[in-house]
Amino acid sequence: MKKFVVITGASSGIGYATAKAFAKRGKNLILVARRKNRLEEVKKEIEDSFSGIEVITKSCDLSDIPTAYSLYEELRSYSIETWINNAGFGDYASVSQQNLEKIENMLKLNIETLTILSTLYVNEYRDVSGTQLINLSSRGGYVLVPNAATYCATKFYVSAFTEGLAHELKASGAKLKAKILAPAATKTEFGKLANNTQDYDYDKKFGQYHTSEQMADFLLHLYDSEKTLGIVDWETFEFKLEEPQMNYAGNSIHNQKHDVSIHDDLYERVVSHDDHHNKDSK
Repeated sequence: MKKFVVITGASSGIGYATAKAFAKRGKNLILVARRKNRLEEVKKEIEDSFSGIEVITKSCDLSDIPTAYSLYEELRSYSIETWINNAGFGDYASVSQQNLEKIENMLKLNIETLTILSTLYVNEYRDVSGTQLINLSSRGGYVLVPNAATYCATKFYVSAFTEGLAHELKASGAKLKAKILAPAATKTEFGKLANNTQDYDYDKKFGQYHTSEQMADFLLHLYDSEKTLGIVDWETFEFKLEEPQMNYAGNSIHNQKHDVSIHDDLYERVVSHDDHHNKDSK
């Protein structure tokens, strides 16, 4: 059975560049984004440029939580070797001036949808060899940026959630790897949306930035590595592969006692429920 790489937010920016980078490696793709016409353009471009690549598109708004569940159910019939949660957006405004309707959608997309899709994928592919979950955080998921407190908070969540998941998977001997990509300034449509403007000049706003193609290349370096975190240095803009950076209590005597039998029973029920997918044989 064919294997696929799922990329959300794939119609532009890092998601679009990442789709082309994986296609160059011969990977079949499932591309998810809101703009149907743009997705079809990307599909045609990739299939015309890379012979033998199958590209499936799914047009949906992932800031709608029920849609996230529906999307995953639609993809259960495919064998997914890598899931990349790239969809997300930012907001540059003080907390006192931020638009709450925009903030609500940002919280849903950056946090809730990412958690739902990550959880569903981990439940199904936890013990499938060669699988990876890569979540897009930000350098703002490790350092607070002026006038971006809420956006940074969403990305701190992504970093903490994914680092914690990586520890959890490693401790349980799971075959699935969870990883985080943390870009700094990258020239995409992000700047326009975050600043609520159609006129955004990265050359004027930043002394340094990366292109989407550079970030896609960094993502592939992370994909190929055994490290958990791929992060851009705040000062030098050098890309580095690192171990998780957040403090982790590990086996502290002050932790809540973990009932292994309850955890194992829950996991067995999840696996039993999904056995008919038989992913290990794919």
